[in-house]
Amino acid sequence: MTSTDRKFIIFTWGCQMNEDDAEQIASLLMQMGYSPTDTQEEADLAMLVTCSVRAKPEQKAKSKLGELRLVKESNPGMIIGVCGCMAQKEGEQLRKHRPYLDFVVGTASIWRIPGLISEIDRRRGFRFALDLPRSASDANSVPPRTVRQGVSIKSFVPVMYGCDNFCSYCVVPYVRGKERSRELEDIVREVDELAVSGRKEVTLLGQNVNSYGVTLPEPTDFADLLRAVSDVDGIERIRFTTSHPKDLSDKLIEAMRALPKVCEHIHLAVQSGDDEILAAMNRKYTSAHTHERVAALRSAIPDIAITTDFLVGFPGETEQQFANTMRLAEEVRFDAAFMFAFNPIPRTAAAGMEDQLIESVKSERLNRLIKLQNAITCEVNDAGIGNTYEVLVEGVSPKDTRRLTGLTRQNKTMNFPGSLDMIGKQVCVRVTEGHLYGFVGEAVEEASLACAGGQSGR
Repeated sequence: MTSTDRKFIIFTWGCQMNEDDAEQIASLLMQMGYSPTDTQEEADLAMLVTCSVRAKPEQKAKSKLGELRLVKESNPGMIIGVCGCMAQKEGEQLRKHRPYLDFVVGTASIWRIPGLISEIDRRRGFRFALDLPRSASDANSVPPRTVRQGVSIKSFVPVMYGCDNFCSYCVVPYVRGKERSRELEDIVREVDELAVSGRKEVTLLGQNVNSYGVTLPEPTDFADLLRAVSDVDGIERIRFTTSHPKDLSDKLIEAMRALPKVCEHIHLAVQSGDDEILAAMNRKYTSAHTHERVAALRSAIPDIAITTDFLVGFPGETEQQFANTMRLAEEVRFDAAFMFAFNPIPRTAAAGMEDQLIESVKSERLNRLIKLQNAITCEVNDAGIGNTYEVLVEGVSPKDTRRLTGLTRQNKTMNFPGSLDMIGKQVCVRVTEGHLYGFVGEAVEEASLACAGGQSGR
């Protein structure tokens, strides 16, 4: 069987960076002549893009490997590969007790996948590629992509890789390497190619996009990049994630305010509302800094949505320190939050800290925070009833085929009745119901009023 007859399937867990890695892998495989399938039983190649930020996605990936072992028993020629953060962390050890695994690829070696597959085809046995960049100046170009026309109206675009922050609970610096930024011209070229292929929205990705450009030889920062990407014809919306509070500059806030294509949403991962816990996490800011930066954002962009991450149950966290996080959530009133209980990850500083909390305490605190934040999210969304928002329509709602679905500029889901010819277009939608996940609404004539948060609203 030649590669032109082969099919592939990709399973992905974790962050948007992993989703982009999956898209890059799919592009490389299609350039080799493979075609995608949604059925693992008919796949000739299966790739797992894995996550190590928490234990659960690792467990899911290993469970999927067990499923694929059974599939491979019926199809011995099937190639199975693992990449992503779990692959980088566990390396060759992943193959222990898994003789059916064909290759393991680290986070910085996606471009090597075609060569590894060719070596496996030549019966050269188990292969691996796990080298991480040794310096910030190592090459960071994204492999040329096969962009399929009409498949999507949105794409992720990595602007930097790795991280130098070494938060004490986080494994990213160890599995994705040193922070390194892509050249501005390389990013703009990729965005231009995506626009030509029909993409209307791009999300610029990095572990901390606010520090973009630090490793480049020419003085460049993330605000400069936003301005350059905004000049690309055909791109209607620009998003970005993730933002570290310590690096959120006034210049970046001003760029967000001034550039019509940049959406009114920021994900500002604050993690805790207690200064001692923040110091133990090595976050390098205080709760007062969080309040000040949120105030600056809301002053410059009144209709901005601010989402966050919270990590509760950090080693040594007292009830009072947790109460400080609850108070921060109440005072700031984030639009939404990803909330997690701390779990120790090997190789991180926090894994070896004293005063590890028992699971029942962590779970109870997490449940209290979830209850509080979900109530705030519902209240914030209920307050949007009657407002009209600009929605980029993505397709039919998977939960209600009578409705279309899309995102507001504030990154909130909007479901509403509409015609299929609205897909791919920006539509003004008035909110009729607020929910935890977002809104239900009804389309209105664009000419009758300006959409809240739309380009005309700046």
